[in-house]
Amino acid sequence: MTAGTRLREAATLDRGLGLLVLVIAALGPQIFTAYFAHQLLIQTFWYGIVAASLIFLFAFGGMVSLAQVSMYGIAAFVLGNTVTTGQVKGLHLGYDPWVGVVLAVVITTAIGLLLGAVASRSAGIYFLMITLAFSVLANSFFGSVTSLSGFSGISGIQVRTPGLIGNPNVHPDRLYYTALIASVVVYVAIRYVVRTPFGLGLQGIRDDPVRMSSLGYNVALHRTIAFGFAAFIASIAGILYAWQFDHVDPTSIDLSAVIDVLIIAVIGGLLRLEGAWLGAFVFVILNNYLRSVPGLSHIGITDERFHTVIGVIFLVIVLISPGGLLGIWQSVKGRAGTTFLRPALALDTGPGAPPEPEPIDRPPVRQ
Repeated sequence: MTAGTRLREAATLDRGLGLLVLVIAALGPQIFTAYFAHQLLIQTFWYGIVAASLIFLFAFGGMVSLAQVSMYGIAAFVLGNTVTTGQVKGLHLGYDPWVGVVLAVVITTAIGLLLGAVASRSAGIYFLMITLAFSVLANSFFGSVTSLSGFSGISGIQVRTPGLIGNPNVHPDRLYYTALIASVVVYVAIRYVVRTPFGLGLQGIRDDPVRMSSLGYNVALHRTIAFGFAAFIASIAGILYAWQFDHVDPTSIDLSAVIDVLIIAVIGGLLRLEGAWLGAFVFVILNNYLRSVPGLSHIGITDERFHTVIGVIFLVIVLISPGGLLGIWQSVKGRAGTTFLRPALALDTGPGAPPEPEPIDRPPVRQ
């Protein structure tokens, strides 16, 4: 078996595992408990979408953004203000739910483009600090402006969802499949964008912005559009978040939530788009079941110290593999392939084997 065959088999294995995961997810409400499917998996889907927007910016644009949580929070606040009626906080505009969805996406994307335009000429730690400052500003803004939210937040969003989705308390399967389809669409959309001329140019800017600028590419514009696209992705997660929890307040987008999304992306793998949902699944499972492990409270690991445990797990994964869990998978698969590949190459003398290199005629050496 040749090296090319082995590589094709590895790619086929990845696609097969991905298809298997998708089939299991499609059957989630039928094979899992109601709590696992309608709470944990829906949370995994929208967490994965947020992390995918972060991974898109980092893996394909070279930008580490800490503003993605704020972006999905803005979408949730816009949705709550535009569709609710008669609640304590918020504008209570009472618009049609689909109008609220469109406004949430459009406003969040516009803010993302504006922030991208401001931060696009910076790089590295400076870009990260600009996005971090925006996250702190967004959290303070919604906490201070009581007409839009205040610290108590906005509730009553579930009763104002589109008829196609319905109230998640009455029709939880509809929200589940909406979140699943949204995750698949986001994954496919990002895969498509990174293969377009814009996506290829963005990757070139990631590798060498000075050279790409000298070739005529508008570096700042590419980064701005990429940030706007990432904000559009994050807005989808914000809408799903508001529909699932029926509430949004400033604590939904505080620094703890920012760190959670960053941890999700790193655990799954910052260089692989699939790592967004893998990291989200691991984080959600740990967040919901690790607290109930018997004995943790006796050694000082209480609910308040849960992030200490997450931090330790985070460090262990990063030390083992900087590429996260998907990096570990690729390493194991690569080692297994190398182990089987070497004897295969050594013994491959059949009709499909590569030809032996022909000897090179060298002139005689003068004595």
